[in-house]
Amino acid sequence: MPELFDKHGGFRRLHTFTLATIVQLETLHFCRRFLTFDHRETDTKFYDPKGRQYDQMTQAARSGRQNIIEGSERSSTSKDTEMKLTDVARASLSELRGDYEIFILDRAQLPWSVHAAEARTVNAISLDAAPFTDDMVHESAKHALEQRKKYARWLDAEDPVVVANAMLLIIGRALNMLKSQIEAQGKAFEETGGFSERLMTKRLEARESQKNTGPECPVCSKPMRQRKSAKGDFWGCSAYPECKGTRPV
Repeated sequence: MPELFDKHGGFRRLHTFTLATIVQLETLHFCRRFLTFDHRETDTKFYDPKGRQYDQMTQAARSGRQNIIEGSERSSTSKDTEMKLTDVARASLSELRGDYEIFILDRAQLPWSVHAAEARTVNAISLDAAPFTDDMVHESAKHALEQRKKYARWLDAEDPVVVANAMLLIIGRALNMLKSQIEAQGKAFEETGGFSERLMTKRLEARESQKNTGPECPVCSKPMRQRKSAKGDFWGCSAYPECKGTRPV
């Protein structure tokens, strides 16, 4: 029988969390570098006079990372909530991917083909396992920055289209991983149920245990069950109504 509470947290070891951290950091950098409107540089700056694009992109990036965290923390009591929040993370990153795509198209260029040499190189990058011990916040932040270095060649480029293309590929990878993560969460729910189902099972087990630990019936020697009446609790024979033996509690 599975434990009543699932293990929760552990999100810092997920590749999806590492990628979402990189995506949020790099979206902040991207917006500061390329979405700041300057009328003297209209040929190189993205026209966003009221900052709406800036705000929407940074919020979508934040939502992707934060919902992975919240979903993981809620997993102990609600698999359903965990799956929903993971799906929200995926939806937020999908929205962000659309913004990077439009940024590229607005400059009369196309996103890299998956068959292009640059795309293949980015997609071939493998992430290291998270080597955490007892300093999770410090070590996970260090880990994310170390993994970011693998993409630095594109993320630090002067050409914003190169940066946007790299972000498209990184986000796409995170989305694929989140899809697999949601499928794994659904499978775990099917196998062990959620908190409510396990709580009911625990209650039934407790009732059965109570049934089997009562004293023997003084009439037929069968186990007795604790019952309630207007006068208070008492032991009643489990064979009732065939046997009406009772004992005081």
